[in-house]
This record gives sequence, C-alpha cells and structure tokens, in this order.
Amino acid sequence: MRRRAPRDVRAPRALRGLRARLIAACVAVAVLAAATASWASAASASNSLLRSTQQRIAETAARRITDTAPALVYPPDTDDLRKIRDALDGPVVVTYESLRVHAGETAAITEQLRTAVHGGEHLALQRVDSATGMKLLVGVPVLITGVDGQQRPSGIEVYLVRDLGDVVRQVNALTRNAIWTSALALPVAVLLALLAARGVLRPVRELRGTARKLAAGDLDARLRPSGADELAELATTFNDTAASLQSSISELARMEADSRRFVADVAHELRTPLTTLTSVAEMLEEDLERMPSDARASIELAIAETRRLTSLVEDLMEIARFDAGAAQPHLERVDMPGVVRECLRSRSWTEQVRLDSPEELAAVLDRRRLDVIVANLVGNALRHGEPPVVVRLSADEQEVHLEVIDNGPGLPEGGAAQLFDRFYKADSSRGRSAGSGLGMAITAENVWLHGGTIEAGNADGAGARFAVRLPRWSEET
Repeated sequence: MRRRAPRDVRAPRALRGLRARLIAACVAVAVLAAATASWASAASASNSLLRSTQQRIAETAARRITDTAPALVYPPDTDDLRKIRDALDGPVVVTYESLRVHAGETAAITEQLRTAVHGGEHLALQRVDSATGMKLLVGVPVLITGVDGQQRPSGIEVYLVRDLGDVVRQVNALTRNAIWTSALALPVAVLLALLAARGVLRPVRELRGTARKLAAGDLDARLRPSGADELAELATTFNDTAASLQSSISELARMEADSRRFVADVAHELRTPLTTLTSVAEMLEEDLERMPSDARASIELAIAETRRLTSLVEDLMEIARFDAGAAQPHLERVDMPGVVRECLRSRSWTEQVRLDSPEELAAVLDRRRLDVIVANLVGNALRHGEPPVVVRLSADEQEVHLEVIDNGPGLPEGGAAQLFDRFYKADSSRGRSAGSGLGMAITAENVWLHGGTIEAGNADGAGARFAVRLPRWSEET
C-alpha cells in the first residue's frame, strides 16, 4: 500500500519572514501592555468607587443612628425601634431581642451578617447579588455609654439594605472603556510596528543586497555603516569580511594566473626539444630489429616515454590556449556519423566500438574538436571500462546528442562531479597511466567552446555513460 506523503502545513514564506515576526511581536507587546494598563486602571477605579460608596453609606447610617440614640429609652419598646427605622431611608430592619420593626424589602439580609453583628463587630458590611442586582448589606449594633465611660451593646441591632445598581453601572462603564482603549491601541500598535520594522529591516535588506552582489562576483560591493548600534557593528564586520575575501580571491587569482602562465611557458619551451627527441626516437624505432634484445627494450621504453611526454605537452598547450581565450571553433558543415567513423578507423577502434546512428546526420561544428571529443570519450571508455563500447548519435532540430557507453564497472560514487577537473584520477592509488589526466578536461572545454553541455554518470545495466549535447546549427558558415 502506497503511503500518502505528509502535507506541508508550514505558513507561507511571507508570514515566516523576519518582518512578519517583528510586526507580530511589536503588536502583541503593545496590545498586551495597553490591555493590562487599561484593565488595571479599570479594576483600581472600580474598587475605589465601591469602597467610597460603602464608606459613605456606612457613615450616613452610623451618623443617623447616633443622632437618634439619645432619644431612646432603655430597654426600648417598639416605638423606640420605629424612631431608628424612620431616621434611616430605604429598606431597614431594627431588632431588640424579640421586638422587630422593618421597612422595605429586607429579604437579602444574610445570617452571616447577623452572626457578625452578634459577634461584636461595630460595623459589618457584605455585598450580595440578588435577583434585582447587587446589594450592600450593613449591620450596626447600637451602643450605649455607661457611667464608667465604656461603650457596650444595647441589644438594638440595625440592618440596612442598599442598592448598588448605580455603582455597578459605573463599574461596567469603566470596563467598557478599558475594552475600547485596548481595541484602539491595536491600529496604533500596528502603525508603530510597521515604522519600527522599516527602520530595523532596512539595514538587513541592504546587507542582503550587498551579499547577493558579492555572490554574483562584485567583490567591490560594501555597506555604508551608520550610527553606533549593533547593526552598524554588523555592517562594519561584513565589510571587513568582504575585504578579506576580496584580498584572498585576488591572491588566489594571481597565483592561478602565474601557475597557468608557468605551465604554458614550460610546455612551449619543451616543445622544441621534444620535437628533436621524437625525430630521434622515430629513427631509432626503424632500427629496432637490428639492435640487441637488451638494448631494444631500453630503446622501446625511451620511445614510449617520449611519446607520452609529447602527448602531455600537447595537452598542456591545448589547456593553455583555452585559459588564454585563444581557442576558437572553426565551424563547418560536417556529417556526424562520418566524423565518428573516421575517428574510430584512424585509431583502429572499429572492432571494439559499435556505432549506433542514422546514416546521415548533418551539423555545423568544428571537425577537429569534434574528433577530439569522440576520441577522448571512446579512449577513456576503452581504457577504464570494458568493451563493447557503444557510441550513439541522435539529433533534433536544435541539438545533436552524442553518447558513449561502456560495459565496465562504472564511475565510483561521487566521481562524476570531479571527472572533468584537470589531472583528476578516479583511482588515487594509480600513480601513472597512459593518459595525461587532462583528456576529460580538454573534452569538456571543447564542448563548452561550442556552447554545449556534457554529463557523466552510470547507464542502467551497463558501465559509465557520457552524454554530450551540442548546438546543431549555431553560427553556420
């Protein structure tokens, strides 16, 4: 059963960027701060309003009871209790032992309040929620002063019920104001966050643009540090790093140029004596049959090494021409199968290589460089792979395709990426080989000179596979 790949549930890139996160953080902090301040102010104002209202109600009740108390007779009767009741506005209950007078709706008075007054509290307050809204309950015992100046409970208890509806409405109004204040802080926070993000991210955008210029090869690209903050320090550090990088690259380029010039000079200087040595070797080769066997082996080795050195010098001079930009393709109309057959025939490879191509395939290419490309690829396949080697040609309207496939062990893992490097050898333990180590590099240079591409890999069921694509009709002469 095939398992469905998990869906990518990440947020869009714009929402995961530094700008979005910075704005979100600023807005969250600003809104949280505004909401906290508003709610704290509203809560403090509400508590102050409730406390002041409770204190005002309690002081008014105590003052009126105090004003009435001197006119009472102790022990009091019902008329005395009515005097207290009448002195107080609103719902009230006045009790003395079994006597009780009241006015208004007093059902909200709780047993907890009565217990507190019985327990000796001189002023008991309690807020309760009732069906008609929040109520303030006040319990006050009436005190009498003895001859000794001490105050003691007279047994008269007064309970009042006061409506806190107006206070609750004021508290609700404060709460709504806090909510509106928090809501109004949101657009202001967004605006401030946008301004802050613009100021903070501008140096970051400049840093990104300058880094891209450096990556594109503009080594003179630099930032302009401004201010004395961390971003200015970052810009200064970036400029120092870029300057160091530019210096290192310039030094490497100079060393590489010197190295290439040295190789070209050495190859050029070796060419003349090698020509002489080659002529001598050819003369000696003609007389090999008349030489003693021990001398013949030495002469054959000298001839082989001379030819190998000549090939290496020729490859070095070819590479030097590419490096100097002196190599130019000489385009002409060629028949691709004919060029490949001639390449194989001239090198006696026709028995080891099978050509798979149409009878005719015309293209405009450099005949000599095409021969070098085919010879290097086929020679490499015969040297490092196993026969049969297949050369396959095909084409479309724009390109010609050349493939060379062998039946050897194939390319080692990771070897294809370095195969076209100069002096690259897949087997590092192989110190010397018939090739100079420049064949694949010269092949790639010839392909690129035509504006084509070359790839290396392993073929399914076979060995190494090299695929070349060349423009078919470009710059026809």
